[in-house]
Amino acid sequence: MITVYQSSVEIGDPHICSDSANRLSLIFSVYESLVKMDAAGAYQPALAESWSVGEDARVWTFRLRKNVTFHNGEILRAGDVVATLGRVLDPAIGGAFGTQGVYLSYLGDAEIVEVDERTVRIVTGEPMADLLDLLVAMPISPASALERLPHEYVGSGPYRIREQSPGKIVLEAFSEYWGDAPGFRGIRWIAEPDSGKRADALLDGSADIIDDVDAEGRERILKSGSASLRDWDSGLCVIFMLNCFKGPCRDRRVRQALNYALDIDKIIAEVMPGAATPLNGYLTPHHFGYNPETPAYPYDPEKARALLEEAGYGSGLKLVFDIPAVMPDEAPRLAAVMAEQLAGIGISVEIVEHPDRAAYSEMVREKRIHDACCFDSSPRSTFRVLREKIQSTLRGPWWQGYENETVNALIKQAQATLPEGERQAIYRRVYSLVRDDAPWIFLYRPTHYWGVRPAMKGWQPPADGLLIF
Repeated sequence: MITVYQSSVEIGDPHICSDSANRLSLIFSVYESLVKMDAAGAYQPALAESWSVGEDARVWTFRLRKNVTFHNGEILRAGDVVATLGRVLDPAIGGAFGTQGVYLSYLGDAEIVEVDERTVRIVTGEPMADLLDLLVAMPISPASALERLPHEYVGSGPYRIREQSPGKIVLEAFSEYWGDAPGFRGIRWIAEPDSGKRADALLDGSADIIDDVDAEGRERILKSGSASLRDWDSGLCVIFMLNCFKGPCRDRRVRQALNYALDIDKIIAEVMPGAATPLNGYLTPHHFGYNPETPAYPYDPEKARALLEEAGYGSGLKLVFDIPAVMPDEAPRLAAVMAEQLAGIGISVEIVEHPDRAAYSEMVREKRIHDACCFDSSPRSTFRVLREKIQSTLRGPWWQGYENETVNALIKQAQATLPEGERQAIYRRVYSLVRDDAPWIFLYRPTHYWGVRPAMKGWQPPADGLLIF
């Protein structure tokens, strides 16, 4: 039995769209999806042993594994997949922080049918070459157990729930698991919101691994000699989305000026104690279609001033930034440092802080921001980032008015392009175009840290940053 401390251990409804690593680590210890992503970001069989797709990128056929046993003893059937995906797409399921209806917007017009006991067919309403990006996040349950969610969790994963109470979940290895034997006989998950107390638990031996170690905790662990650190450059993008509907940020030159005006390395040093790396666009190297040849905006205040002058703001400009109090937790400090730097090129910033994070997400979703809003872009799927934040023809949940007809056309082309190399080339072109248009202020991706005891010395964080053992 190993013990894991993280800030929260609530599973909630496993079919709610969420990118919370805390939830997903637990969900995908207990459940599995049709496909999974390997360390290189390629899709591999999970509950589906194979799949095929028609030339139109609309007709997908999945062949299920034989003799996969759920934790309640039932055997996986196609009907379980159809019923589960139907629940995922049920508008009544809702979503976390404004994500309600996200999956429905992709697959609401899809036909999902049982061909036979081991075969499922999904026919999408439009070409969807990146369908696996969605399915990887949809945990499959036996149809008979769906009505008891979210009070009882029955999956097919390597662990099943033995005990659950507020702030604590205990998993035990599932002896009938179809795949490789689980790494441990059991995992005890403890919720501890305080980062300092998580470090205490590691150093006194109560925890074998702790999540999300802050700067002070890292220093204590390194000095202790009894534990060590693991780090991972995350797939999270901390950015400011700019209001391209109205106001000064409708002007591409203003948006570019905001990016040139900021010394990102200095911001990282002051706000993140060095625990982040600069972005060169809206994705990280973990994302399919990330373009490593796209240059990041250099710190060039003279260029920023020239662009503002050209845009008619040579005598100064006032902007209003919306920020959440948490998620990202450093948002108040980040906005203050940005405002200080922007003042150097004649931009004064008023900061409006919003204490209710859920209400903040709804405000952003309803496109009621001022000139810019702080956000953390977390989907691992490039397809989702583009559809939900960039593509103007869809007016997605987080889109803030940015329009580029060439970008829209390329995204549509990518949806119908099955060969991965060709699709990646399209996404890379989009990446450079959007970087140049600067609908966001591109800031940084945080570095994530875990503390581990010697018993976990062989453990390394996976490519998705989840705690899956």
